[in-house]
Amino acid sequence: MTERISKIVRVVPRNRNAELALLLFAIGLNAFELVQVQLSTMQKTTDAFWYYWAPIAIGGLVIHAILRLRASNADPLILPIAIALNGLGIAEIYRLDIAAIANQQSEIFAEKQVIWTLVAMALAAAVILYVPNHLVLRRYVFISGVVGLGLLLAPMLPFIGKTINGASLWISIAGLTFQPGELAKIALSIFFAGYLVQRKDSLAMTGRTVLGIQIPKARELGPILALWLVSILVLVVQRDLGTSLLFFGLFLVMIYMATGRAIYTVVGLGMFVTGALVASRTIDYVSKRFDAWLNPFDEANYNAIGGSYQLVQGLFGFAHGSLLGTGLGGGVPQLVPLAESDFIIASLGEELGLVGIFAVFTLYVLLVARGLRIGFNHSDEFSKLLASGLSFVFALQCFIVIGGVTRIVPLTGLTTPFLAAGGSSLVANWIILGLLLRISDTVRKDAL
Repeated sequence: MTERISKIVRVVPRNRNAELALLLFAIGLNAFELVQVQLSTMQKTTDAFWYYWAPIAIGGLVIHAILRLRASNADPLILPIAIALNGLGIAEIYRLDIAAIANQQSEIFAEKQVIWTLVAMALAAAVILYVPNHLVLRRYVFISGVVGLGLLLAPMLPFIGKTINGASLWISIAGLTFQPGELAKIALSIFFAGYLVQRKDSLAMTGRTVLGIQIPKARELGPILALWLVSILVLVVQRDLGTSLLFFGLFLVMIYMATGRAIYTVVGLGMFVTGALVASRTIDYVSKRFDAWLNPFDEANYNAIGGSYQLVQGLFGFAHGSLLGTGLGGGVPQLVPLAESDFIIASLGEELGLVGIFAVFTLYVLLVARGLRIGFNHSDEFSKLLASGLSFVFALQCFIVIGGVTRIVPLTGLTTPFLAAGGSSLVANWIILGLLLRISDTVRKDAL
C-alpha cells in the first residue's frame, strides 16, 4: 500500500510539471509570433502586444492550476497544444487586421477572437471543475440526441435562422450570431457513444451472407438511414456540404469502433457519396462547388460570384510561401477572401511555408493521437467511444477544411479548430478539450 501511494505521489507532479514546461514554451512561442507580426508590419512593438498575448497566457496557466487541483492525472499534452494553436491563430488574425486597417477597412476580428477565447477557456475550466465524472453524461444520452438534432436543424427555423455567404448555418438572437452546429457535434458525440454502447451486441450480429459479405439485418441499418437523411437535409436546406459530411462521418467512425464491422462504414460511405453525386447534378449550389473544385482555373469559374477565385488565390498564397515562408507579417494573405476564417490555413501556409504548415499539422496529429489514446486505454466502453468520437471530430474537421483549401476535396464552410476566427468554433473546441482532459484523468487513475 505504501509503495502504491508513493508511486502516485511521484507520477502526478511529474505529469503536471511536464505540462507546465510545455505550456510555458507554447506561451513563449505565442509571444514571439506577436512580436514578429508587429516588427514585420509596423517596425516596432506596441502595447497592443499585451492585449493579444496576456489573456490566453493567463487563461492557460489558470486551467493548468485547476488541473493540478481537480484532475491531476489528466493528459499533459492536450492543453499546451491547444494554447499553441489558439495563440498562433490570434497572431495571424491580428496580422490580417493590421493589413485591413492599412487598407481603411472597418471590420477587424482579432479583438473578438481574444474575447471568445477567454469565454471558451472559461467554459473548458467549468467542465473540469463541475463535471466530477464524465460518466454522468450517460444519464442524458437521448436528451443529448434531441438537443444535438435541435441545434443542427435550428438554422432552418424562421426568424432566428440567418444566412451568411449563401449558407444557412447561423442563428441570431438579440443581436448575437452563433453557429449551433458547433455545439451539436458535442451533443451528438455523447448520444452516439451512449446509443452504440446500448446497441453494440445487436449491431455486431451478422445477417445474411451475400457474395461472401455478411450484410447487417435491415432493422440495424435504420440508424444509418436516419442519419443519412438528416445529413442530406443539412446539405440541401442549409447548403453546407462540410457539416453534412462531418456528422455523418462521425457516426460511421463511431459505429465501426463500436462493432468492428467495416460493412457499416462501406454502406454509409456509399450512401453519402451517392447522395452527394445526385446533389451535384440537381442542386445548383453543390454543382457550382464541384465545378469550381474540378476546374478552378477556368475563366468562367474564376470570375463567377462564389466561384473559384478564393481557392485560386489561396493556392497562389501557398506557392508564394514556398518551403520556408515569408515570415509572419511578410506575405500578402489579405488578398484571399475570408483569410481570417475559412482560409486561415492558406494565410499561414504563405507566411510559415511548407515547413511551418507541416509543424501545424503535426500539432493536430498529436492532439488527435492523444485523444484516441485516451479512448483506447479506457476500460469503460462509453468513455472509449466518447473520447475517440470527440478526437475524430478534430481529425475529420481538419481533413475537410485543409483538404478544401489545398483542393483535395471541394470547399466547405467548416473552420480550422483553434486557428480560424469564430466564437462558435472556439467555444465548442475548448469544451471538447475540457471533456477529453476530464476523461483522461480517469484513464490514468485506472492505469495506476
